[in-house]
Amino acid sequence: MKKLLILLLVSLLQFPVMMKADNVFLHEFKTTNGLIPFDYFTNADFEPAIMEGIKEQNKEIASIVNQRSMPTFENTIVALEKSGETLNRTLYVFYAMLSSNADDELMSISQKLSPILSDHNANISLNEKLWERIKFVYDNCDKSKLSNEDKMLLTKTYEDFVSSGANLEGKDRETYRQLTADLSNLTLSFGQNALKAMNEQELWLSANDLDGLPQSLIDAAQLAAEEKGRKGMYLFTTQAPSYRPFLQYSSRRDLREKLYRMYNTLCTDGKYSNMENIKQITLKRYQLARLLGYKTYAEYSLKRTMAGNIESVYNLLDQLREAYIPVMKSELETLTDFASDIEGKKMTLEAWDYSYYSSMQKDKLYNFNDEMLRPYFELNNVISGVFGLATRLYGLNFEQNYDAQVPSPDVKVYNVTDQNGKYVGALYADFFPRATKRSGAWMTNYREQSITDDGTNIRPIVSITMNFTQPTADKPSLLTFDEVETFLHEFGHALQGLLANTKYASLSGTNVYRDYVELPSQFNENFLLHREFLDTFAKHYITGEPIPQELINRVVAASQYAAGYLCVRQLNFGYLDMAYHTIEAPIDDVFTFEADAIKDVKQFDAAQGCLISPVFSHIFSGGYAAGYYSYKWSEVLDADAFSKFEEDGIFNQETATSFKNNILSTGGTEDPKILYKRFRGRDATIDALLKRDGIKH
Repeated sequence: MKKLLILLLVSLLQFPVMMKADNVFLHEFKTTNGLIPFDYFTNADFEPAIMEGIKEQNKEIASIVNQRSMPTFENTIVALEKSGETLNRTLYVFYAMLSSNADDELMSISQKLSPILSDHNANISLNEKLWERIKFVYDNCDKSKLSNEDKMLLTKTYEDFVSSGANLEGKDRETYRQLTADLSNLTLSFGQNALKAMNEQELWLSANDLDGLPQSLIDAAQLAAEEKGRKGMYLFTTQAPSYRPFLQYSSRRDLREKLYRMYNTLCTDGKYSNMENIKQITLKRYQLARLLGYKTYAEYSLKRTMAGNIESVYNLLDQLREAYIPVMKSELETLTDFASDIEGKKMTLEAWDYSYYSSMQKDKLYNFNDEMLRPYFELNNVISGVFGLATRLYGLNFEQNYDAQVPSPDVKVYNVTDQNGKYVGALYADFFPRATKRSGAWMTNYREQSITDDGTNIRPIVSITMNFTQPTADKPSLLTFDEVETFLHEFGHALQGLLANTKYASLSGTNVYRDYVELPSQFNENFLLHREFLDTFAKHYITGEPIPQELINRVVAASQYAAGYLCVRQLNFGYLDMAYHTIEAPIDDVFTFEADAIKDVKQFDAAQGCLISPVFSHIFSGGYAAGYYSYKWSEVLDADAFSKFEEDGIFNQETATSFKNNILSTGGTEDPKILYKRFRGRDATIDALLKRDGIKH
């Protein structure tokens, strides 16, 4: 007994921070490479850690403003940058968990903490003494003695404070504080409503309702039903891995319409309605912009972007509309004729018909559909291929860390090293849907890269999250072409985080202009159409045979299929976003507003009661307000950038090194226009995008 007590005491001395009685967020994680100790905290630990973090940062801010020394770049700007270590460490984990493991308890905690965090941020941005010091440094600092990154941090800090109300006086400061608190609560409510509503939508079918569906989807629906105790039934949901293929393959038009309406009426009424949230979010954003001296929220939001202003955004959207609308109309006319021939009668296509008939038409034109490729895209092989791309281009190596603690059993962790074996960072990969996880795919950070005063390079901890087709009892996870493309996309974001090499965390990795952040991700997707890349991983999961060249030829030929429709779909979202954020009066009716905003880029007449807006989380709870255009902006950049690789060879080391050094590693340390021109040798044009889509030859 005595020996056991001694051993226990020794273990406690070796691992003091890992005791559950201690809140692990209150100090640096004592784990290998600072990985997240998921086994040693619960939801209950977040609130006390966040409150303590706020308390600590308030003391740090007080030390900055109360010092007698003249304000300098180091004692004010850098000191502010380094404040809030405990709070940031906790919030990185908290927000990552909130999007991927948001049970009712965590949602409740987030609702409680949201106004507190909003008030804390407002207290910093509205701290008059702190602002005076920042403004003094900005106005009087000898900028010639600062590095480019120092200058960017100074400018960013100054402009962030201005845009956060630092120049406001008297009652306007309290108005700003209230507006930001209200917006924090409203956007949180919007996102949680969308998640809860989506989780409750279920389409239960019998074996007689499965006509046209691929076996992989049937197996997944059967497994989902069995997990809910309804053996012999089939469960379909509005989650992407279920919703999209159902609309694509089900020959039952009535069921396609039913599921379509289930999704497109989400949050339009009932206990999870977002209709009032939309009105209030857009109104308060407008009021905030007016308070800060801007005509609209978009004018305010676009100040620190590559686009720079509303006119540039509409110029891009209008150029693309002019180029792609005629193409889309021609595509839909041809598709309508095709559907009419199939059905033996004159058809009028509705929104729930498009995926079904376009999939059939694509199959007929190119003898190709997603199910043909699934057997070649087994998830573990895809992981090897996607990681191998980074190995070949940038010298990175990925080794799975089986000892790392994870937030869910589905999550895999990888140690990333460079060609010399030097540690680069950690990558968490979360592949499959679950009830506590929002739909879609995204990249986030558990820790940003930065360099300390003594030169220590703090390496990043990056996470990518997807919602892929799950394995079944007799089949592994077999991905669609689109899912592999999604993986490449999010991995592109991850590379920008992993390869970051900047001094300041707030300028590191993906902390760049919003309409620039999608360049690395969308650029990465281009490799999927090249045999040289596919041959590294795309093998039949049973036979091990590579994808036949003939099938690859069909994939490449089909890549331009529906280019008009797909571009206009994105323009639809872009124009709707801009409409919401250029308002100068409250919105009376969301249905009328949405219909008017997208009338020039709609693909189909809206079905009665259906809306995009109530689940448009990107702009109402996801940080893309007045920024959805950035997907097309970045697409222009990615097509132009990849054309350089096509000119030089897609695995050309000199080109890859230039892309890494100028785009992936630099974060927000320089103006992206300068960085891009340094890589490409000129500004980007839309020509490469038009050529890639077959619009221009």
